[in-house]
Amino acid sequence: MRATVIPGYYGPHLIYGPRKDALRAGIPDHGRMQPVKPSPEERPAEPLTEYVQRAIDRVRAFDRRRPLVWDLGFTGFWVTAALIDYTGGGWRYNAHNLDVPGWLLLTMSLGFSVTLLWRRAHPRTVLLVAAPFALLNAWTGAALQASLFHQLFLLYHIALRLPLRNMWWATALVTSSTCVSLARYGEGGNPWHQQIGSQLLSIGVVALIAITVRTRRNYAEAREDRALRLETERDQQLRLAAAAERARIAREMHDIIGHNLSVITGLADGGRYAAAKSPERAAQALDAIGTTSRQALDELRRLLDVLRDEDQDGTQVAELNPQPALTDLDQLLDGVRKAGLPVRTTVKGRPTLPEGRQLTVYRVIQEALTNTLKHAGPDATAHIDLSYDTGGAVALTVTDTGRGGPVPALSDGRGLPGMRERTSLYGGTLEAGPRQLPEGGWRVHLHLPEEPPQ
Repeated sequence: MRATVIPGYYGPHLIYGPRKDALRAGIPDHGRMQPVKPSPEERPAEPLTEYVQRAIDRVRAFDRRRPLVWDLGFTGFWVTAALIDYTGGGWRYNAHNLDVPGWLLLTMSLGFSVTLLWRRAHPRTVLLVAAPFALLNAWTGAALQASLFHQLFLLYHIALRLPLRNMWWATALVTSSTCVSLARYGEGGNPWHQQIGSQLLSIGVVALIAITVRTRRNYAEAREDRALRLETERDQQLRLAAAAERARIAREMHDIIGHNLSVITGLADGGRYAAAKSPERAAQALDAIGTTSRQALDELRRLLDVLRDEDQDGTQVAELNPQPALTDLDQLLDGVRKAGLPVRTTVKGRPTLPEGRQLTVYRVIQEALTNTLKHAGPDATAHIDLSYDTGGAVALTVTDTGRGGPVPALSDGRGLPGMRERTSLYGGTLEAGPRQLPEGGWRVHLHLPEEPPQ
């Protein structure tokens, strides 16, 4: 199994298997990834069901794009059916009165069919507009079947699109025409309670179908909204993770390049002054410059290598060297001393810190000494006071005897913000600023509290 290397606060790590693929895809991983079982919604559907669902989705998509086409086709079908019922005399089989004028039949037929064009946009208004036609149909005894279907279509859209409280008055308005017909022409072979009950049953079935469709539609919209929000949150998490990783890499680059270049600059200046009087000292300065440069290149190469998974031929190129720790502090101080900055150290207690806290202390000391090299001026000295307490608490104070200066002179870059970000990871505090006279110079104080119990 091939591994990939990612940088971290505790040094590079090897990632295998599914976590490697997840990290390549940019998915945050907070532990061992577990195999995900497909949910019932994600299981493959039956072929016939899938075919029907695709057909329904295509019809719905076409209706969303061109609703007028569907409305015109639906309305045209019922206008044609109403005209056929009128011209063919089919209405006579259910009519209570066969002497209804033809123009009145035509008017009611068109009133019950043409108004369906606006049934989806304004179902309540269409029902109120068609109510006089329904009452006239019941009063004259024509008993056109278009009236019943027209009212059921409108009740369906009212239950589908409007608050359900509208169904009360809509049901009362629809049944009023039946009551008028019973009052004027009697029961006609069917008891009144059967006619009213049959109509109420039809209304109930239509309302139930509309509520079912409405619930399913709301559920689908809720799922789409949730998926959209999850996708947005995932993108935000990826952007935040990328920004945090860029900030971490920027801090590492600043610590590596800034410190080593400051040491090289100090050695180069010292070697230039010593070249005329002591060629041996100049040669020592050049050797120190070469050593510091190679060390900086090695650290920079390790940092850049861990940003790549593999090279072109598929082999791993990242060296799994650990990040600097307190055991590397003597090497850091030797390089600073060779650059011309005398450093004294005072250590109290024994260090028993995890790697992350050691890296934080090391980087703060490195940044403080780098700033002293760059800004303290000639003849400056530095002092490091490091105290270890029980439980992992650390107190660090780095002072120098340089010129000092205002805080913005050193906080415009990434030095002080980077130190504060490292400190905040462990709930610590960092203070940096000029010392008061007569001491002068600069002071950096770091305090890391005790580690919380695991």
